[in-house]
Amino acid sequence: METTTIINSFLSNPPLHAPLFRSKLPCSFSATILHPTSHIPAQSLTISRPLFRRSLSSSCSLSQDTDATSTTKVATVDSSLALKKKATDVSSDLRGTSIFLVGLNNSLKSSMGKLLADLLRYYYFDSDALVSEAAGGVSAAIALKESDEKGFRESETEVLKQLSSMGRLVVCAGDGAVQSSTNLALLRHGISIWIDVPLDMIAKGIIEDKSQLLSSEIANSGSYSEVLSQIAALYGNLRTGYATADATVSIQKLANQLGYEDIDAVSTEDITMEVLKEIEKLTRVKKMMEEAARPF
Repeated sequence: METTTIINSFLSNPPLHAPLFRSKLPCSFSATILHPTSHIPAQSLTISRPLFRRSLSSSCSLSQDTDATSTTKVATVDSSLALKKKATDVSSDLRGTSIFLVGLNNSLKSSMGKLLADLLRYYYFDSDALVSEAAGGVSAAIALKESDEKGFRESETEVLKQLSSMGRLVVCAGDGAVQSSTNLALLRHGISIWIDVPLDMIAKGIIEDKSQLLSSEIANSGSYSEVLSQIAALYGNLRTGYATADATVSIQKLANQLGYEDIDAVSTEDITMEVLKEIEKLTRVKKMMEEAARPF
């Protein structure tokens, strides 16, 4: 089935819930967002809380003591409230601008994207999932990439073209989003954030779940060292494209900033808060530029 047909069929169903606020769709940071279809599909969106999320409480030392349990609950509640407050503060200046998350696919990136969509009352899309759906499944998409590279890249571009024409989306973008000037230009219709996850964490994730990367360049089987080597090569090819994002959130730097000795202690909530802060900085700069351009 053609990509356009898949996207259009997704757009035929109503949204799962009403937006946080109703406002006109914004002009993008570099281009004007086309007026989107008002109905976005339930079956292609993941609005609920992500299935996998490491909460802040997981980094706390749990004990059987009631006071310790209460403290953990308070920390989790405080984190949730802080995220909701930051999302509310950001929303007014964001004005429906879509968010594109780039970087090698991994569970942290996708889980964070779903949580971010929840907080902003946006809709969540995974561009690789749409490409796979259009091709007839993940295996068919990989086969298409191996047999018809040009056709596969055209499908990726068509998906991005459709998504970039809408507002109020959080898009977990696949590797193809940064591999051509056309696709990079489409990302300019929103805010792009590079989620830079350490390669060893990604390698471990692939060993546990080999469906995380839609790439024929990563072997379906192999040792940790082999997978890590393949990921490093892929990262080297894509890093320049990732670096064009409007902002970067490095998991390693975030762990150092938060004083975590173990990088695994960085939670989905930690990353989401950092992303919201970066979005806030970008929207403030844009607002200042708009005000400076106004005639006296």
